[in-house]
Amino acid sequence: DDGGVLSRSPLGQIEVIELLIELRACYAAVRSTPPPQLDAILEMLVPPLLTLLHGDGGLGSWQGAGAVSPERIAALIKASGVRTRPLRDARHWGYQRVAAGKSVLQFDAAPPPVARHARDGCASTLAFEFSHGKERLIVNCGGAAFAGGQIPLRLAQGLRATAAHSTLAIDDFNSTAVLINGKLGPGVSEVEVDRRILTGEGAGATRIEASHNGYVSRYGLTHRRILIMRDDGSELRGEDLLVPTGRRGKRGMIGVALRFHLGPHIELAQGRDGLGVTLALPDGSLWQFRSGRDPVTLEESIWSDGMGRPLATRQLVISAKIPRSGESFSWLLKKMR
Repeated sequence: DDGGVLSRSPLGQIEVIELLIELRACYAAVRSTPPPQLDAILEMLVPPLLTLLHGDGGLGSWQGAGAVSPERIAALIKASGVRTRPLRDARHWGYQRVAAGKSVLQFDAAPPPVARHARDGCASTLAFEFSHGKERLIVNCGGAAFAGGQIPLRLAQGLRATAAHSTLAIDDFNSTAVLINGKLGPGVSEVEVDRRILTGEGAGATRIEASHNGYVSRYGLTHRRILIMRDDGSELRGEDLLVPTGRRGKRGMIGVALRFHLGPHIELAQGRDGLGVTLALPDGSLWQFRSGRDPVTLEESIWSDGMGRPLATRQLVISAKIPRSGESFSWLLKKMR
């Protein structure tokens, strides 16, 4: 209803916009008036695409996409002739956007696409990306849709996994099954979302809370994520909760990993207590990531640029063994002054 394609892929969104622009050009070439529906559809398609643009004007890494360049996006929007603003709450398409100060937060708050609608569907529910100005701090790996080029086919399966996205995974299982034939299997079928504005004596903030049922059948746990972005864009607070759901037994322990994949060219310095990491961005700004309870470790990662080239990056990982009765994890990403 908000103009997003059923594959939930921004690359699919770009493709259909390009096709309609070319079709309109064909009518112009033969001096014929195009059907008014063409412009009406374009006006629906452009705002959801803008939802997934970062501060540099480039695309976020969702449903197999890479970071398509600002130049290509700008040329596409200019050719469409549509002048509009991004959707903040593309609830039907499934993405949330918060623009605060120089910061942009993108949040996947919907089930993955239905298998018949997607070629490169990803198990990315409740993952997020975060940028400040032209710098990307937290990203998803992306690139599964470019498999067969510079990204090997055998790597694409992993790039579609939950672990390739900045979210929580239990025992390295995907929140939605990623099948070898390129389709998605069972997993997340329901996502609840609540978005509200917070006001107080200090700076205001936007709070988004979402939960999914992808781990209920296997573990009897619902993953709930709360993100709070200050209005000046200097701070993102997060809390990830695993909440008991259903009648499954609550005995035993499970492994949990929260992954925060980092943008390229970020220098890292780990704190003495193991709970914090300082991020030095290429623009010279400093940010600090803090875990509320468990140590933060550094691991290797990759990130796909807009040309489908994999770049070596790193990721922050919070790992823990927790009881099956559930647990909560809090964390903070803050700009240092």
